[in-house]
Amino acid sequence: MNIFVSNINYRTQNESLFQLFASYGEVSSAHIVTDRETGRSRGFGFVEMPDDAEGQAAIDALNGKEFEGMELRVNVARPREERAPRRSFSRNNRY
Repeated sequence: MNIFVSNINYRTQNESLFQLFASYGEVSSAHIVTDRETGRSRGFGFVEMPDDAEGQAAIDALNGKEFEGMELRVNVARPREERAPRRSFSRNNRY
C-alpha cells in the first residue's frame, strides 16, 4: 500500500518517518519529497507498506496525530496523473 503523508515538519528525516510507520508493520520505504533546487523538505512524503491491513492500521492511527510538532495528514496515495509535457517559452527555442 502506498501512503501519502502531508504536513510533515520540515526538519523530519526519512528515517524518523520510517520508524514511525514501522511500529504498525513492515515498511518497504519512507521518502520525504524535497525541492530539486534547494534540497529542502516540501512537507510531504510517501510510505510504502506491503501489507494493506497494516497500512490501513497505520493510516487510522496516525491521521491527525501530532509528530515532531505537526499534526500529520495520512491517506492512501492516489495514482499520479499524467501531465502534458511542459512547454518552454525561452527566446532560444525556435519552432
